[in-house]
Amino acid sequence: MRPNQFKCAFTRHKMKIKIFDKISDVPKEQWNRIQSGYSCCYSHEFWEVVENSKLNDFLHQYAMFFDEADNPVAITSFYTITTDICIFAPPKLRNLLLKVRKFFPNFLMFKMLECGTPISLNKPFVASADISNEQIVGSINTMLMGLAKKQGHFLIVVRDFEPEHAAAASVFKQLGYHVVDSIPTTYMNINWATPEIYLASLKSYYRSKLTKHLNINKQQGIRHEVTDNFDHLADTLCDQWLVVHNSASEYQREILSPEFYREFSGKLGARSKAILFYRNDELIGHALLLLDGAMLRWLYFGRTEAINDSLYIYVAHKVVETAINLGVKQLEMGLTTYPIKKDLGAYMSPIQFALRAPSGFINLFVGFYYPLLNHTPAIQNKNIFKTTNS
Repeated sequence: MRPNQFKCAFTRHKMKIKIFDKISDVPKEQWNRIQSGYSCCYSHEFWEVVENSKLNDFLHQYAMFFDEADNPVAITSFYTITTDICIFAPPKLRNLLLKVRKFFPNFLMFKMLECGTPISLNKPFVASADISNEQIVGSINTMLMGLAKKQGHFLIVVRDFEPEHAAAASVFKQLGYHVVDSIPTTYMNINWATPEIYLASLKSYYRSKLTKHLNINKQQGIRHEVTDNFDHLADTLCDQWLVVHNSASEYQREILSPEFYREFSGKLGARSKAILFYRNDELIGHALLLLDGAMLRWLYFGRTEAINDSLYIYVAHKVVETAINLGVKQLEMGLTTYPIKKDLGAYMSPIQFALRAPSGFINLFVGFYYPLLNHTPAIQNKNIFKTTNS
């Protein structure tokens, strides 16, 4: 544990900051008291899963903020990772990069300092209600800038800002960050008491289209089951995820490990969900879900074969069905594969993150060049229901 103290840029009051190198060093009760009522993706247990899984070259650290009376009032997490600065590059640029990286593997790959949660969508900090955005953002900026300069990072990334987090994003912008678009995520509001009512609520075209693909899977002997206990399948599930990851033509970043699946199932208990898909008795795919309060998050998908068939549509439908059966209010369906998700009733929702180079000179160019190197799809939604699902 390394205690540090910084002065907030927006207030005369000082916020004490303690930085921890391991989640096991972080006082669990204090951390979870601040996190309580917020997403479980900021819980001590969730960070144990992420850290113990040893994903990519992530090097995690954690910060707890204290008021003048030494009461903990805010938390955040940050980490270093080697990241492609063209992570959302359009197809032509990505193809060019693949050719260049055959000879120069690290071309436009940089060690970056990121603040936020690496495998889920969440605001980059949690703070008590009486702590203003100016106070906490000012302190986070001072901390990140100090660490980035000391450790020689090319870029600071603060993620993720959804529309309800616009006020916090604007404070980062005032501090010299460039607020840029990320690729959108997808959500579905769950307003149906049963899967049958959901199916009946679809307009005839979309219901007929979905029913056709469900019947194809039924004829092929595809079935599914939902479970909380899947640590014994960790190696198989990770292999399935790698099949999908390695064939993806869009966003790629974190590399999962069998330890991730074991830790996810073992430490998160009933909040961890896996839908297992079988062809007769052969396990051919899975969807990994997180029950996060009134929201169900679809985190990952894996399968044994990278082929274009009806299985993914069947999987996506069973994710929706599971959300309905669990009685959640909202389903997060994640990034990419937008057409299929929208045909089931999901809507695209914008995400932004904040970028800043520790070097003032380089930072002048970040806001200009980043959009040139990266392309994010336009948000286009449609209503597939007989009545508006809102």
